[in-house]
Amino acid sequence: MKVLEKVSTLLGVGGARSAPPPRYAGIADGLVLTEGEAWAWWTCETSNSDLLSEAERDAEQARAETTLTSVLAGMDVHLRVLWAPYSADDYRDEAAHMYRAGRWQEWAEHRADRLDQIALPIRHVLLGVRLGARKTPAARRVTDAAGVSAPGVPARELATWYTAARRLGRRLESSPWRCQMATVETLAWMVTREQHRGIPAPVAGRSLVTGATLAALTQGRALPYPDHLRMVDAAGDVVAWVAVLTMPTWPERMASPGPGEWLRTLAEVVYLPPDEEDQDPEAAADLLVPVSPEASVRLRVLPKRVAIARTDETAKQVREQKHSAATHAIGDPGQVIIDAGEVMADLRADLEREELSLVEDHPRVVVTSTTSLEDLRARVDAVTAHYGDYGITVQVGTDEQRALWLETWAGDRVRVPDLGHTRDTSAMAGAWWWGGARVGSDTGPVIGYLTGSTPGVVRLPAVADGRDATTVALIGRSGRGKTTAMMMMALEAAFHGSWALALDFKGDLGGLTVAADRYGLPTRLVKMNRAHAGAADLIPLLAEAGRDAARAEVPAQLSLVTPPHLRAAGAEVALQAATNAVISSSPTPATWQVLQHLRDEADPVARATGDALFELSQTPHGALFMGRPERGAAPALTTRPGVWVVQLPGLALPGVGEERERWTSVQALSVAVVHSVLAYGVTTAGRPDLRTLPKTVMVPEVHVLTGTAQGRHFLDYIARVGRALGVRLGLDTQDATGILMLPGVIEQLAMVVGFQLTSAPQQDALAELLGLPVGPATRERIRRLAIDDSDRDRIRHGHSIIRDPRFGAAAVQWDIPTAELLDDLDTSPRAAADEADAEAAPDGVPARPSPPAPPPWPWSCSPPSRPAAPPRVRGRTARPRRRTPRAPPPTGPAPTCGPSWQRTGAPPAPSCRLRSGPPATSGTPFPRPRTPAARPSGPCSWTARPSACRARPRIRTGGA
Repeated sequence: MKVLEKVSTLLGVGGARSAPPPRYAGIADGLVLTEGEAWAWWTCETSNSDLLSEAERDAEQARAETTLTSVLAGMDVHLRVLWAPYSADDYRDEAAHMYRAGRWQEWAEHRADRLDQIALPIRHVLLGVRLGARKTPAARRVTDAAGVSAPGVPARELATWYTAARRLGRRLESSPWRCQMATVETLAWMVTREQHRGIPAPVAGRSLVTGATLAALTQGRALPYPDHLRMVDAAGDVVAWVAVLTMPTWPERMASPGPGEWLRTLAEVVYLPPDEEDQDPEAAADLLVPVSPEASVRLRVLPKRVAIARTDETAKQVREQKHSAATHAIGDPGQVIIDAGEVMADLRADLEREELSLVEDHPRVVVTSTTSLEDLRARVDAVTAHYGDYGITVQVGTDEQRALWLETWAGDRVRVPDLGHTRDTSAMAGAWWWGGARVGSDTGPVIGYLTGSTPGVVRLPAVADGRDATTVALIGRSGRGKTTAMMMMALEAAFHGSWALALDFKGDLGGLTVAADRYGLPTRLVKMNRAHAGAADLIPLLAEAGRDAARAEVPAQLSLVTPPHLRAAGAEVALQAATNAVISSSPTPATWQVLQHLRDEADPVARATGDALFELSQTPHGALFMGRPERGAAPALTTRPGVWVVQLPGLALPGVGEERERWTSVQALSVAVVHSVLAYGVTTAGRPDLRTLPKTVMVPEVHVLTGTAQGRHFLDYIARVGRALGVRLGLDTQDATGILMLPGVIEQLAMVVGFQLTSAPQQDALAELLGLPVGPATRERIRRLAIDDSDRDRIRHGHSIIRDPRFGAAAVQWDIPTAELLDDLDTSPRAAADEADAEAAPDGVPARPSPPAPPPWPWSCSPPSRPAAPPRVRGRTARPRRRTPRAPPPTGPAPTCGPSWQRTGAPPAPSCRLRSGPPATSGTPFPRPRTPAARPSGPCSWTARPSACRARPRIRTGGA
C-alpha cells in the first residue's frame, strides 16, 4: 500500500493532492475548527510604509523578523491577503449614528452614491496559526457513530482553543502587524467568499457558527479546468472564473524596499480590460483598472536549531560535491558549488549570532474575474508581467488548479509541496504584507481616499471627541484645496450638530453658507458692510454669557478706535461709565446705545468721544460692531448649532510691534473688528452651559491673526483648552514656518494636512509638522502633490498628505461627492466674480452670459487609478543593514474624469462613461462586525463539503 501511495504521489495523482477538503465543524471569534484541526485567526493592521524613513523601515522590519523567529517558530502559518469592495450600504446605515442636523439623509446618500461610483477595493490581511489537532473522546466517537451526538463544538473544547488563541494573540498584538482577533463575521466572510454564490452569510450577531448555519456557508460548486476554475451558482450559471498561480523561481537576491516587497505590491497590479484594448494608447492609460490579485501563503518558521541543522546538511552536501569533483578527472567543482559553500558558511554564522531563522513557504496568487474567461486571462497576464519585472516567475498551476485552490482554504494544508521555497526570515519579512498606506479613523465621515500603494477610504472624526488634542492645521500654497477641505470639515461638523464659526479674512467662504443652506443647515453669512450693522456687536453677542461679560470687553474694544488725544483726556473712563449705564438701564442694550449715551453727556470729553465714535460707526468696519441695526432685525450670530461665516476682507491690521499711537483709523477699526469676533468666539467656547455642545472654529489665512496680540492669544487659548471645551480649531495657512513659531498650537496639533509647497524652508517646516524625515526626498514628495502626471496643464486640487492623531501619515485625495457641492465651495476668482455680478444685477436679469452648464455629475472613466510601482533597486532581500536607500514612492496619477476637484466646462470624451459595475475584487463586501445591517451582500462565496469532492471534472459540495 505504501508503495502505491509513493508512486501516486510521484505521478502527482495521490497523497495530499487528492485529499478531501476540510470539513468545517465551527467558526467562532478568532477560531476556525475543522473535524481534525483548530486554527486561530487574526487581522493585521496596515502600516504606513509608504512614508516611513529608512531607519523606521529597518526597525519595523527587524521587529517583524523577531516576531517570526521567536513567536511563530515551529508553527504552521497561513497568510491571506484579500480584497473586498467598500460597502456603501454600510455607510448609509452608519449615517444615522454620525449625523443629526439638516437634511443629513441627503448628504449621506450623496456620499454613498459617490462611494458606489469609485468602487474602491479594500485590502484585508488575515494571519492564521494552527493551534493543534482536535481529539475526539471515545464517548463522542460512539455517539457520532450512533448518530445521536449533539451538533456543534463542545463548550469546554471551545474554551480551551480560545484560551490558547488569546495567549498567542497577546504576543502578536505587540508585533508590527498589530494583530487583533478576527471576529466571527470576518471569518465567516473569509470562508464563504470563495463560492460566489450571491447569498449573504447569515451569521450577524452570532458568537458561534455551527450546524445548519455553517452548512449554508459551505455549499457550492466549482468546475476545475487545466488552467482555471469556474464557479457555478445554484442555477448552473458561471458567476466567476478563478486561476491560482504559483511562483516557482525567484531571484537569488532582491532589495527591500523594492522588488522584495512582493506581497505589498499586489495593489499595484493594473491591466487594460479586453474590451478597451482598441483604445488610443494615450487614452488607454486612463482606462487601467486594478487587478486586485489575492495571496495565500502557507509557511512554517523553522526553530533555530532545526534551521542550523538544515544548513549544516546542505553544507555537507556541498563539501561532498567538492570532494567528489576533486578526486575525479573533473577537478574543478564549478563556480555554482563554490558560491553555494560560501553562502552556507555566511548563513550558518548569521543563524548563530542573529535573530534569524529559515522559513519554508508556499506562495500562491489567486486571480478572479466576474466578467469572462478572456478577462481572467488578461488579468493573469498583468500579474505575470508585474512580477516578471521583479525577476519573479509567476505562472498558472496547470493541471493543479483543484489542489491549489483547496490549498488556499482556511483550515486546509499544503497540497502541492514541490512548489515551495526555503528562505531566511529577513526575506519573508521583507515582503511587507502588512505595508501600504493607512491614515485617519475607523469611524466618522468619509472625506476622501488613499493614493498610496494600497487603496482605501479615509475617515476623520467630524468633531472633537474630548479625548485628545483638537487642533487641525491645513498648510499649503494658494489654490491647492486647503480652504475647500476646511469647508468640508465644517459641513461635516454641522451635520453632526456642531456650532461652526468660520472667520473669512479673504472673503471667499460665501459658498459655505450656500452649501449649508442647500442641505437644510441653519446658516448665516455676515459681511463687513453697513447692511450688516451691529452683527458683531459684543453686547448682544455676549448677552447669553451674562451681561457682565460685556462690561469689560466693550470698553476695551471702543478704546481701540478712540482717537489718542481723547484717550489722553480721560475718554476711557467715560467709555466704561457709559457702557455700565446702558447695560444696567436698557432692556436690550447695544453698543450703538453706548455711543448715543456719550453724545448726550454734558461732559465735553464724553461728548467728543461719542461724536468721534459715531462717525466711525458709519464706516463698513465700524458699522459691523457699533452700528445701529435695522429695527426688528434678527441676530446675525447665535450659539445655535449651524454654520456661521463672518467675512472680513480688506482688514488693514498694523504690523507686529507697531506702536498703537501710530495706528491709522482703518488699522484701529480692523483691530477692533477682530477683537469683537475673537471675544465672541472665546466667550462662546468657554461658556459652561455649552460644554456639551460640539463647537468648531475655522480660521483661514491664520497669519492674519498671528500678526496681532489678540489673535495670538485667541489661537493659543483655543488650542490649549479646546479638548476640555469640546472645540475643534481649524487653521488654514500658507506659512508652515509661521505655525512652527506658535509652540502652544504645535503641542496641541491633533492632525496636520499638508498640500503642495515649493520653497525648501516651507517644505522642511511642513515635513517636521507631518513627522516625515526632512530631506530632499520629502521635499520632492511635497512639491509633486499638486502635479498631475497624466495632464501637465491640470493642477491636482485636494491632493495632500495627512498626519493623524496616531502620527501615521499617508497621501490622501480629498473628494467632493457632487458637482453642485463643488460649485458651491468654489473659492476661485471666477466664483467671486459671479457672486459680485449676482449682487449687482437687478432681480431676474443676468449681469453677463452664464457659463456653459457643467457636465453630468458624477462621471468617471475608471475607479481611482493605482499609482505606478515605486522605483526598484536590485540587491539582496536580506537583513536591513544591506538595504539601499529608498526612493520616494510616487503619489499616483490623478483620478480620471474628475472624481476629485477637477472642473471642466465640456462634456466628457466619448470614451468616458459611468462605471457602475462591481470593482475588480473577488468575494463579498467586507462585513461590519456585530451589526445586523453589515451582512455581506452581492456575490457571496465559500468552501465546499469534503465528502462530495472527488477526482472528477466537477467538484460538488453539500452541507458541512
